[in-house]
Amino acid sequence: MLVSQYAYLALSSVRVSAAEITSRLGIKPDEVLVRGSRQGDPVRPTANRWKIVCRKPGLTVDEQLAEIVDRLFDHAERIGELAAELDRVDDVPGASVLQVVRVFEHPDGEEENLTSPVDGMQKLAGQHQLLGWHLNAQVLEFLRLTRAELDVDEYLYG
Repeated sequence: MLVSQYAYLALSSVRVSAAEITSRLGIKPDEVLVRGSRQGDPVRPTANRWKIVCRKPGLTVDEQLAEIVDRLFDHAERIGELAAELDRVDDVPGASVLQVVRVFEHPDGEEENLTSPVDGMQKLAGQHQLLGWHLNAQVLEFLRLTRAELDVDEYLYG
């Protein structure tokens, strides 16, 4: 099995631009989406989006989330305050999201490693090293402080 995955924290707003979010936080995003930049009717994307992303291959979801949290934890309260304001401005909850995206059988995905025994035990097929993950206390606190929802999407390529 091949697995490709990445994670990101995003702040989204229909009314507030990604540039304004950057200005307010003082943190340069890794990626932005501009509302309606791809299509005007219906508007796609539907919201402006400011993103901090981890796409490093070979990392588990835990490790990808830790990269994001470690980078942003000192700013978490300010991110949460802005997320609450964006919820009010747009009159809809969910401005802040911690997103995990996995794509199974993606041609650029990582192969399952069956060659390295774990604690002296032989690995069996179907136990891909990137499967399984958990949220530690720091990530849970980050979710609380940033008012972020956790969203996990998994897809089969093709």
